[in-house]
Amino acid sequence: MATTAAAANAAALLKRACECRDRGDSAGQAAALDRLIAADPRCIPALMQRADLYAAAGDARSASSFYLTAIRSAPATGVPKETAAQIARAREACDRYAREYQEYLLRNLAARGFDPAQSSPRFAQSVDLILGRKRIYLQQPRYYYFPGLPQVQFHDRALMPWFDEVEAALPDIRAELEAVMHEPGAFAPYVQGHANRPANAQMGMLNNPEWSAYYLWKNGEPVVENAARFPKTMHALRDVPLPHVPNRSPSILFSQLRPGAHIPPHNGLVNTRFICHLPVIVPGNCRFRVGNETRDWVEGRGWAFDDSIEHEAWSGSDRTRVILLFEMWRPELTAEERNLVVSLFETIDAHSGKKPDWEI
Repeated sequence: MATTAAAANAAALLKRACECRDRGDSAGQAAALDRLIAADPRCIPALMQRADLYAAAGDARSASSFYLTAIRSAPATGVPKETAAQIARAREACDRYAREYQEYLLRNLAARGFDPAQSSPRFAQSVDLILGRKRIYLQQPRYYYFPGLPQVQFHDRALMPWFDEVEAALPDIRAELEAVMHEPGAFAPYVQGHANRPANAQMGMLNNPEWSAYYLWKNGEPVVENAARFPKTMHALRDVPLPHVPNRSPSILFSQLRPGAHIPPHNGLVNTRFICHLPVIVPGNCRFRVGNETRDWVEGRGWAFDDSIEHEAWSGSDRTRVILLFEMWRPELTAEERNLVVSLFETIDAHSGKKPDWEI
């Protein structure tokens, strides 16, 4: 009985609102709608009328709030045709308000000296976030989290002067790579299973040759035969602040991505390091995303990124892409903290008496 009475009251209020609207009584329409929405906050016709009233009054912020609530109140399936049309109109209105607000904000910031190409990259990203053009991604390592480290997607290249020597050695590094990369079996799938662990498909990348690796160092130990074939490459890395953690770091490898391959979104194991890339063979149309920033690999131009933040990669080329990949300590960690991190992992390994199942 109570439900029937509530439905009848809602219908009466909606009818009154429509009658007020038709005779131009905005105040009466608003009063009826406010009573109806208070009783049924998900009533789409009432929300749409209230949004239209605010829009007519020039209150874009309030209008968009009610349009957005109407959109969120629609069922996922089985939407009546009339309601679907209202929701489509609400989306169009929200999109229009978002464009107008974005244009207003950027126009006025530009008048105050803001240039996305020249101003602070951090501030530029904050503008993208407040406008909803990007979303927030945070460190989410799968194994070990060190608190208090800045949420940095790509590390500032200017803070890595040693990278100049690595980039300058590109011709030698490429020559050493080309001498071995076409040998049968030189590269093995990047993601491999462990016999003593349950199988995990790893989003299709387990034992998948589309993404493969050739290691010079692996999990803290040199792959002696491989490293011996890359003396100039190893020399170029002499000043890199490599993290030396027994059974875990560093790893130094060539990462190969076949034509058309996609590395799905994933997070690395720890946030105490950055992963560095030196693009060695890049045919073009190969992209890499970390968090909300996507970049194209360019041969000879290195970068470092936080792999504990979600990242993924694509090859849109018909040729193979190869990068030199290695690790570096997060520069914010003190010498004491680095030693403590090493001690932690050594203690963990001593407990089991076995090498961990680790990956770069």
